[in-house]
Amino acid sequence: MTSLRFFRGKRCVLNLPELKIQERRVGVIGRNGSGKTSFVRILAGLLKPDEGAVKINGSDMFRDRKAAIREVGILFQNPDHQIIFPTVGEEIAFGLKQLGQSGDNLVDNCRMILRRFGKDDWYDRPVHALSGGQRHLVCLMSVLAMTPGTILLDEPFAGLDIPTTRALNRAIDGLEEQVIMITHDPDRLQSFDRIIWIENGEIETDGTPEDVLPLYMKAMNLEGKDAFADL
Repeated sequence: MTSLRFFRGKRCVLNLPELKIQERRVGVIGRNGSGKTSFVRILAGLLKPDEGAVKINGSDMFRDRKAAIREVGILFQNPDHQIIFPTVGEEIAFGLKQLGQSGDNLVDNCRMILRRFGKDDWYDRPVHALSGGQRHLVCLMSVLAMTPGTILLDEPFAGLDIPTTRALNRAIDGLEEQVIMITHDPDRLQSFDRIIWIENGEIETDGTPEDVLPLYMKAMNLEGKDAFADL
């Protein structure tokens, strides 16, 4: 990623230096409104930076949508903002069709990803009959079916109960793909390779969990004390 800037109107939402993100597990942290979601959407090619570009294997993620679909998959915070088809099989098939798959090959690949997660019987299941956590899993399977090298996760555990969160955590931990995850849970990132802390659209700190997380928690704890003092 070259140095880039992204604006909403006249407000600069992101002002980032050149970054190379090669680690297998990368966490993205920061306050609400700091620019984290815009950052991962730019990485996925869903937003166009006003300056700079994101390139993976030489392809510009915004300008080359076919390359973006092949290289990067994104899981949104709310699965209902992502799912558009009535059945699980149709939802998984959609991305594969964008890659040019059809016929028996398409169906076989849909069923293959379902078997990978032990959900063989979900192919014809209506999405509306699934729980929130199950819909999250459908989104993850739909992304993984397209075999991207990088998976972007934007607060994937928001609103989920503890058992569902643990199950989804196990699924994510088992991925061979590179994972870049936004989360407000620092404990989830202790085993990650790299943490990027975004503050007011800029990188506050970038390094290992041991280097970044204590500084982040200290800042958040101080801010929390100040907030209660104001009350």
